[in-house]
Amino acid sequence: MQVLLIASWAVGISTMAIEARAGLLKPLLQLMRPKVEQQLAGECQQLVKRAIGSIDPSSLPLGELLSDIDDTVMQPCRDLALPASECLIREASRSGRELGIFSELIGGRVGDDTQVVIKRCLASLLGLPATGLQDLPLEDLMLRLRR
Repeated sequence: MQVLLIASWAVGISTMAIEARAGLLKPLLQLMRPKVEQQLAGECQQLVKRAIGSIDPSSLPLGELLSDIDDTVMQPCRDLALPASECLIREASRSGRELGIFSELIGGRVGDDTQVVIKRCLASLLGLPATGLQDLPLEDLMLRLRR
């Protein structure tokens, strides 16, 4: 009986240490959030410009639309970037991948940790379990979302 109590106490301490470590870098990621939001908003604007560029010009008055496209999409893209960056930070913390995300952000690349967190955010936005999209390659998910 005593051995079982000691074993469960040790497991509890181990679990608490992992949970405590999981949120350690969250303040640093929060400091980087404005940069992440700016990057996300910029990507959003580029995506909208590419989408508009692929429209048949004879079907719409594209001249008017394109002349003020930056002003038209800037605020909606910023509005989307805020919850997206919050989700990325939240899921990085929940998944315990903060250190990996932090190093990938500094390196300006999307690595394994970032991909896991992106998939967790997409799953959250789609109402799926956090790990619902983990088995799908990120490139496939992005292609499906663009359709």
